[in-house]
Amino acid sequence: MTDSSNAAPKTGFMARLRAGLGRTAASLSGGLTAVFTKKRLDADTVAALEEALIGADMGASLSAKLAGEVAEGRFDKEISETELRSVLAEEIAKVLKPSEKPFAVDPRHRPFVILIAGVNGTGKTTTIGKLAARLSADGHKVMLAACDTFRAAAIDQLKVWGERARATVVAREPGADAAGLAYDAFARARTAGADVLIVDTAGRLQNKSGLMEELEKIARVLAKLDREAPHAALLVLDATTGQNALSQVDAFGKSIPLTGLIMTKLDGTARGGILVAIAHRFGLPIYFIGVGEGTEDLQNFDARAFAQALTGAQQP
Repeated sequence: MTDSSNAAPKTGFMARLRAGLGRTAASLSGGLTAVFTKKRLDADTVAALEEALIGADMGASLSAKLAGEVAEGRFDKEISETELRSVLAEEIAKVLKPSEKPFAVDPRHRPFVILIAGVNGTGKTTTIGKLAARLSADGHKVMLAACDTFRAAAIDQLKVWGERARATVVAREPGADAAGLAYDAFARARTAGADVLIVDTAGRLQNKSGLMEELEKIARVLAKLDREAPHAALLVLDATTGQNALSQVDAFGKSIPLTGLIMTKLDGTARGGILVAIAHRFGLPIYFIGVGEGTEDLQNFDARAFAQALTGAQQP
């Protein structure tokens, strides 16, 4: 498999990650004021820690679990702010670590078909453009299928990203059959010798059965050309939606065989803890996170780095 790491130097990555998670980190720190003031992990401070984690959108059960892990062996003992941040980061990293897996293009499948799904407004098409740019920079010949045929703007946007990423875009007029376009794009990608085909799909609410059925149809049509296709099915999530992201993973996972997640807009919310809740509940790979508008701000997910940036912990 070809690993699409294409990572920035660690220092630059950490700086962007800390800046991107600044709002969540600030919210979490504000909620921990009671803990830092008392400096002793008694029942009140453990409760304050739990409330702070809930405020960062980690959910009640996971927040209770994390607070309990932090308190274990330290209850009713003094703890410094630095130590608390460090211990909390370690416990969060343990939850996140199973979801830390590099995204890889399997050369046994040519083209390697990536189906991208998500609700409206997640930044799905932009994320596809950034992913295409990364894969192209890694030496892959990339093709894009503009199967969001509901919006002319989405087709135009994908064409712009295709030019930036040096990727061919297969598109039809707005309103065209999305599944038929996906099939034709797959056949064309084979003929052209493309390494990767990324299939954009229309943004859809998880409770709209008609649109979800269309997504299932696209997956079925791709499987007619290769029974293992799509080889990757990625769901793009918007961090600003908070707990609603959980229901999105659940619903989309029932329609298509999700293989991984991408979370965007972590720089625009104080709810970044939702990523921890998602990892804990579903255990799916989290391949990339978005912490800004630039192509370089679509970063490989690093569990420890994320946990440190989230809690404001110092790097070892």
